Amino acid sequence: MNLSCSLWLDNSMSVKHFAFIKFFEVTEQCFLLFTLILLMFLASLTGNALITLAIWTNLVLHNPMYFFLANLSLLEIGYTCSVIPKMLQSLVSEARGISWEGCATQMFFFTLFGISECCLLAAMAFDRYMAICSPLHYASRMSRGVCAQLAMVSWRVGCMVGLGQTNYIFSLDFCGPCEIDHFFCDLPPILALAYGDTSRNEAAVFVAAILCISSPFLLIIASYGRILAAVLIMPSPEGRRKALSTCSSHLLVVTLFYGSASVTYLRPKTSHSPEIDKLLALFYTVVTSMLNPIIYSLRNKEVKAALQRILERKNF
Repeated sequence: MNLSCSLWLDNSMSVKHFAFIKFFEVTEQCFLLFTLILLMFLASLTGNALITLAIWTNLVLHNPMYFFLANLSLLEIGYTCSVIPKMLQSLVSEARGISWEGCATQMFFFTLFGISECCLLAAMAFDRYMAICSPLHYASRMSRGVCAQLAMVSWRVGCMVGLGQTNYIFSLDFCGPCEIDHFFCDLPPILALAYGDTSRNEAAVFVAAILCISSPFLLIIASYGRILAAVLIMPSPEGRRKALSTCSSHLLVVTLFYGSASVTYLRPKTSHSPEIDKLLALFYTVVTSMLNPIIYSLRNKEVKAALQRILERKNF
């Protein structure tokens, strides 16, 4: 397939198609990576779908912590589905092109699910703070209505940021090269293809990333700071252990998600390289989504029991 950008320009010199640069020149390497990503993708979809099903079909799990976990699993499903299918197609097919509209759509949904997950992780930290630091008022302050509002705010913020960022990036002029040196239509590689001086746009994207990634993270840090202070004054070692165990899974997920996101979007432009960006992209789009269900199912007896009942019912 001819990937020359000149073939994809109209009379106004605006790009109508992009193309992903081939990952490897050797077919065997592409097939090996395709198999690995496909297996992780299927594991992620299966794990997140099972956790969502277990929570919604088990009355014991109808409480705020598991309500947020079900939303997190839905976000992970959307997150991976917005990126991985096209990535898999590009690995084993010569059809590595993507239309201008398709690229914008992929960026919107990827940003929507990613920012929503940032906000939802902050809501989950606030839920743990209320459960440990204010247990007597927990039921009234974390009612179904409050939990639903926190989840809706997370989705709405993700939607607004996704629309704003996508509109801002794709209002720029692109006139080549139109080859994306990445796995999907992420913000930095698309911005690198824009025509003219994009320093202001890069600064705006960086500021938006700081606000959307750092602000929820600071809320998480504040919540866990209060939790740690409350745990340290507990007289019972068993009480301290139980309180910390309810937070361990969430803390591990936060570390994986924010660690990879911060390194990707908050480091200086001069330190970016396509190889490192691709490696990080594989981690936060595939690996973390696959690990989250494992983390919550292995470290949570109630989720594990609910999953076992579902699997036994299926086998029966």
